[in-house]
Amino acid sequence: MGKILVTAASGYLGRKTLQHLLKRRPASDLIGLARDPQKAADLAAQGIEIRKGDYFDYDSLLNAFADVEKLMLISCAPFTDRNTQHYNAITAARQAGVKHVAYTAIIRREGSNFNLSECTAPDIFAEQTLKASGLTYTIVRQPAFLETFQFQFGDKVYEKGLRVPAGDSKQAPASREDIAEAQAVVLTEEGHDNKTYSLTGEPAVSYAEIAQILSDARGVPVPLIPVTDEEYMANYAAEGLPEPYAAFALEWVHAANLGEWGDLTGDLERLIGHKPLTTAEYLRHNYPTPVPSIEAAKGQ
Repeated sequence: MGKILVTAASGYLGRKTLQHLLKRRPASDLIGLARDPQKAADLAAQGIEIRKGDYFDYDSLLNAFADVEKLMLISCAPFTDRNTQHYNAITAARQAGVKHVAYTAIIRREGSNFNLSECTAPDIFAEQTLKASGLTYTIVRQPAFLETFQFQFGDKVYEKGLRVPAGDSKQAPASREDIAEAQAVVLTEEGHDNKTYSLTGEPAVSYAEIAQILSDARGVPVPLIPVTDEEYMANYAAEGLPEPYAAFALEWVHAANLGEWGDLTGDLERLIGHKPLTTAEYLRHNYPTPVPSIEAAKGQ
């Protein structure tokens, strides 16, 4: 088998995907792509080759993708020119002779017209570009990461209550660890050619259920307090989060309240072969996390 390259190797998801790949393939078969290879020095120390590349630098991608059979294309962060970056990566992969590209997208409910700014339209563009490229593809759609889940409701619910716009629908977040394991499976096992997966966690939870989970975790009441969109945005502004990121968080909450993230597919459990980490299990032991909200918004 040929080499496997994972982009965004210095990011959360890319790094974890490579760590799971190490359990399945020798380090000599694995490559990580990073704009700054020094930020992936820990992976290099484990024998993984780290190549320098930037989605905006087409030639760097051509060089990085040489001798690669399978590519895990971690989608770039919002608030950048995502279309150009993804087009460059897919086109360079085809020109370099890559055979199979897996792409990470935000989950979308079938038939929905909901548009998550900075994500939905660029994801559709990338998926269409990939399918039209002639490359074998796998689309790996992802929910909110449990590790960044508090970005939706802040890190002070024990002091202020869980303050989000009203709604009672559910969403099904999953951990980066489980998603990375699923991606490693897609890259190393047969049967995933030209398929689309939605890696939802289980069970789905509403904000009311999240408030109850947090209440049970410490034995103190955590009220769910409906707020207006303006109040929600103002809370983020008070914590120093730039307006575009606050607006992004608000859109995600609206989508959750509309049920956009709540469909359960079972894809994640089938791929990894075990029950994914649940919201309750994660929040009981990891809320609040020390990761600043702005970094949670940016990070893959």
